[in-house]
Amino acid sequence: MTPSTLAATRLNGVDVFAQLTQHIKRQADTDKEAFAVASQCMTWFYNQQRRKPAPPAVQNIAWNGRVPRAVAESSGDDADECRTKYPGGIDAVRADFQRTQAFLSLSLTFYEFALVGDGDDNSLYSARELHDILVALNLAAEPSLGTDAHLRSLTSQFDSLHETRGMEALMTGMGKLYDQGYRVTTADKAHLNRVME
Repeated sequence: MTPSTLAATRLNGVDVFAQLTQHIKRQADTDKEAFAVASQCMTWFYNQQRRKPAPPAVQNIAWNGRVPRAVAESSGDDADECRTKYPGGIDAVRADFQRTQAFLSLSLTFYEFALVGDGDDNSLYSARELHDILVALNLAAEPSLGTDAHLRSLTSQFDSLHETRGMEALMTGMGKLYDQGYRVTTADKAHLNRVME
């Protein structure tokens, strides 16, 4: 890497690649947690629908101090959390499952976009790579703006696309990178797999 290339990607100590991928990863981690909760609750609600009602327990008239088994089974943390989070039941959890899945998908796809934009897999954007990812997302790519402005532009674009679930715009940007010869590499796949864990 030439000194001018390094200066282009780390002007004033700004490492656009590292900061952009960290920003996306933080959101992806949040999205994974939300998706896991929705997934877990959807499974719980489906299991409740499939379960046949237990026959009423036969108990003596005198209270024996034990909690009936059906009550004990339904009073777990999952049941309480799912009932509280989704008072609308299975329909509410289905809607949230789809929503959280869309958010997670967008975060991971944008992360892949950021990795693909690092064409030589050195975890730094060269001046050309930075220019190409900015242009692919229809963002200003003037070198005079500086890397701070480019980083803010990229993170803002990610936040905006995430909020609106703008997968189409993101895929258009990915297509532009592919048109210029960028590809998902084996290193990109390995990196993305670590983020998806």
